Amino acid sequence: MSDTVLQRIEGLLAVAGAEYRVLRHAAVFTSAEAAAIRGTPLSSGAKALVMKSDNEFLMFVLPADRKLDSKQVRAALGCRSLRFADKDEVDRITGLAPGAIPPFGSLFGLPTQCDERLGEHEWINFNAGDHAVSVSVRYADYLGVEQPRLGRFAQ
Repeated sequence: MSDTVLQRIEGLLAVAGAEYRVLRHAAVFTSAEAAAIRGTPLSSGAKALVMKSDNEFLMFVLPADRKLDSKQVRAALGCRSLRFADKDEVDRITGLAPGAIPPFGSLFGLPTQCDERLGEHEWINFNAGDHAVSVSVRYADYLGVEQPRLGRFAQ
């Protein structure tokens, strides 16, 4: 696991033949800051959230202009409890700070759930393990590589 998160993402995308771009920029800590520095719509940002559902950790990927709809998620998953992973849990699971997590739960052994409305954009954008590194990739390529469960998880 000596490769950086960016190198691991690039490896996944390269094997799939996906076209992608890497942008290095000043560190950003909100989705709005990230969209502004990338020059992209906020809704094209793939916001990755680590959640605990009953006894399992999962990743939810949402358009950055939306919030998780916990009632809808509980209904879709058939779970009783749902909460955000705390900072220590996020660090233990991903080794990353919140806000730097890419939308690839598979990199961390997490099942990935993706809100289908992210697909309203041909290209999606996300931080790649660092607050100062972003990746843009075609949504279709992201789906092919990550193969997340699709649904409506955001409001």
